[in-house]
Amino acid sequence: MPAAEREICGLVNGLASQIGAHVRERAVKLGLTAAQATALRELTGPMTMSELADRMDCEPSNATVVVDRLESRGVLERRPHPTDRRAKQLILTPDGADLRKRLLELLSEESPLAALTPEEQGVLHDLLQRAIVRRA
Repeated sequence: MPAAEREICGLVNGLASQIGAHVRERAVKLGLTAAQATALRELTGPMTMSELADRMDCEPSNATVVVDRLESRGVLERRPHPTDRRAKQLILTPDGADLRKRLLELLSEESPLAALTPEEQGVLHDLLQRAIVRRA
């Protein structure tokens, strides 16, 4: 592996660690685990457990544990899927939507990416997306 690639990998790992620490720190303020915060962040609309697990980059069984806890807290519900009778959709409750909004506000405060302009964040997004797509 060329030195430049090794350095990029180190930088990406460092950024991922900073983002993880940031999420954990902010999640605690809302009485959430990092996994619960990640699930709430990724619940951008109704989705299946499998879609959420993909977004969380975890196994569906792990996402199920997280969803069970969020459901018991009253922030999301499982409802029948409108077109697939075998699946359930995960939907935020009004309390869940409020909690997600507060979480997103907290995550934007002092974010590890805040040092980048919106344009730079866009470039980083595009580059990371290209690198990830090539790998898949």
